[in-house]
Amino acid sequence: MRYQRSSALFAEARQYIPGGVNSPVRAFKAVGGTPVFVKEAKGAYFFDEDGNRYIDYIASWGPLILGHAYAPVIDAITEKAQKGTSFGMPTTIETQLAKLAVAMVPNIDKIRFVNSGTEACMSAVRLARGFSGKEKIIKFAGCYHGHADAFLIQAGSGAVTFGSPNSPGVTQGTAKDTLLAAYNDLDSVSTLAKANKGEIAAVIIEPVAGNMGCIPPAEGFLEGLRALCDREGILLIFDEVMTGFRLGQGGAQEVLGIKADILCFGKVIGGGLPVGAFAARDEIMKHLAPEGPVYQAGTLSGNPLAMSAGLAMLGELHRYPEVFQRLAEKTEYLHKGMQKVLDARGIAYQINRFGSMISLHFTEGPVVDFHSAAKGNNASFKKYFHGMLDRGIYLPPSAFESYFLNDALSYEDLDQTVAALEETLKEWK
Repeated sequence: MRYQRSSALFAEARQYIPGGVNSPVRAFKAVGGTPVFVKEAKGAYFFDEDGNRYIDYIASWGPLILGHAYAPVIDAITEKAQKGTSFGMPTTIETQLAKLAVAMVPNIDKIRFVNSGTEACMSAVRLARGFSGKEKIIKFAGCYHGHADAFLIQAGSGAVTFGSPNSPGVTQGTAKDTLLAAYNDLDSVSTLAKANKGEIAAVIIEPVAGNMGCIPPAEGFLEGLRALCDREGILLIFDEVMTGFRLGQGGAQEVLGIKADILCFGKVIGGGLPVGAFAARDEIMKHLAPEGPVYQAGTLSGNPLAMSAGLAMLGELHRYPEVFQRLAEKTEYLHKGMQKVLDARGIAYQINRFGSMISLHFTEGPVVDFHSAAKGNNASFKKYFHGMLDRGIYLPPSAFESYFLNDALSYEDLDQTVAALEETLKEWK
């Protein structure tokens, strides 16, 4: 049995961990079957507890942009760990990483490190409310900003996987301050702004959505959003937890040429360790404690292991910016290969791609927002996922997730992936 040990390990995990996992998408509920348990990884590949090798297209959900166990990152963590893992006091490496991040990202003066993307987005919204004196926020259906209460109002990703976009435990009092707009629909934002004039602190958005599959912004959408926020006195928050330091050195802001007021980071900025961050110009950041009245704290924030991993990762990306173009070219190559195979089979599909993010949707029409993403054929996705898994290709176990390519992937790996897709589709009836 290909997954015999993983099955046994999952059964044991379920006795002690809710659902057997520490993050819901790992449980394979959306695709069925038993999740594979990872033993080790290197470069573009990981190996499960049964000894199977996989080409990895999630890269720990984005942060491992240069591949697993990237030597400079591992060396930095190892060296730092020998000097202590956490102090709860300031260290110079925090300033070094902050200085590098500020140098790489346009339109920010200061940055505060936290421990996750959820924490970054939650703190960014609190800062926006404290700065503006207003309480309501606008988010977009299908965009996921972590599991803080204010964001689990028709959220994407994990919440959609289980068919319940609103989580029990989120109060109606919290929900009333979160207004929902449609992604790529500027009119829906304008309607909310007019109906709640003078009450909206911020609009938070994934500039390139990654939690309803990869969905790029329509032409003029973000530009119009920026203009609307300026006109209405609303802060624009870019959740760049996925896109930051992945689409380019300066993230989506740089690539798309749109300036946000507050930026949220995670994933790549930690080099594979638990890290998040939020950043803005000094006018906004000076409202944050201990300099200002908006409180935010964290015992392990800025811990030396995470900072050393992030500094090593960002340092590599800063020294070798050609990696972003190289990754985009690999993603385009994969796109064209998949497209050729799917066209030959006459299957209804859409492929969305931006930089090193890509997703395949089994649906007829364009996928531009949550509503159109939800039209995808989930039965087809399940067959596709398991067919690829059995051929050593690990994809996100949910139709509502983007793939993340890493630079360790070779063109041979991409060809093998396309060949696996062709073999998988031949089995379909």
